[in-house]
Amino acid sequence: MSKADRTRRRRIVVPLAPLLLIAGTVFGLAVGSVPISLRDIFSILTGGSHSQYDVILMDVRLPRVLVGVLVGACLAASGALLQGIMRNPLADPGIIGVSAGGGLAAVVTLVLLPQLSYLLPPAAFAGSLVAALLIYSLSWDNGASPIKIVLAGVAVSALLGAVMNGIMVVHSDRIQAVIPWLAGGLNGRSWHHLSFMLPYALAGLALTVPAIKPANVLMLGDKTARLLGQRVELQRLLLLALAALLAGTAVSVAGLVGFVGLVVPHAVRLLIGDDYRYLMPVSIAGGGALVVIADTIARTWFDPAEMPVGILLACIGAPFFLYLLRKRSGVR
Repeated sequence: MSKADRTRRRRIVVPLAPLLLIAGTVFGLAVGSVPISLRDIFSILTGGSHSQYDVILMDVRLPRVLVGVLVGACLAASGALLQGIMRNPLADPGIIGVSAGGGLAAVVTLVLLPQLSYLLPPAAFAGSLVAALLIYSLSWDNGASPIKIVLAGVAVSALLGAVMNGIMVVHSDRIQAVIPWLAGGLNGRSWHHLSFMLPYALAGLALTVPAIKPANVLMLGDKTARLLGQRVELQRLLLLALAALLAGTAVSVAGLVGFVGLVVPHAVRLLIGDDYRYLMPVSIAGGGALVVIADTIARTWFDPAEMPVGILLACIGAPFFLYLLRKRSGVR
């Protein structure tokens, strides 16, 4: 892609991203088993109407949509950071094991310590961070190369997944509440869940702003970054911790929603290039829009049943991942 093409695309994509997020949010509020018109949505949100749709919109759809926006934004931002740290478009919170750490912590909390369920967000973050640090330490050999981080992440993800399954087998009488969470979904998410994750999500997303410059520098390669006076290993570790915070926040509320951190940043990168000044905000908006739109489709297309959004996103993300593997391997 030439510089002129990239600049032209940025002028189109950057302003369209927030509009797509707004459109996805309105779509999520309007569409369902009980359709709500745009006029009614506006009137209810501005306090100018008290109709039979008030409870549906304010107590059911609005918190669910807002949770979906934050979940998608956090996962996309986490994926964008991981792809920059590793200089690998196949990196993703789920693929390299960060989500598995948060998932294991959440399973332990929900199954073994249900009385501490109010600590689910910090527990999921702690699990994601511990997994990230474990992956980083296992890949360390006079520095942590991106390839070693990916390989260590795959191994750690498999190990943590086995532990999760072991806990559920031993405590099979307690896993009914965990199964929907493992599939990844937003069913039943309320204002309680939104308030649960909001501080962590806002803190993580705010920290992506100062992370833009080091992420751009790391994309140049370790040698170039060191020549520019950067402390490469420290920056990589801090960005990895931020990615863990974002992934753990999303996991704690939505469960194991996969592929958002892979599909969105990579698609944005193909459109507008690697500059994180544009890549990060567009990925955040695109991730929020994707999860809300996918969740709306998942809860309406299969009515009266409701498919977890994680299953639908896996159906989208898995073929995209295979396409990337095929393209990177040079197979035609």
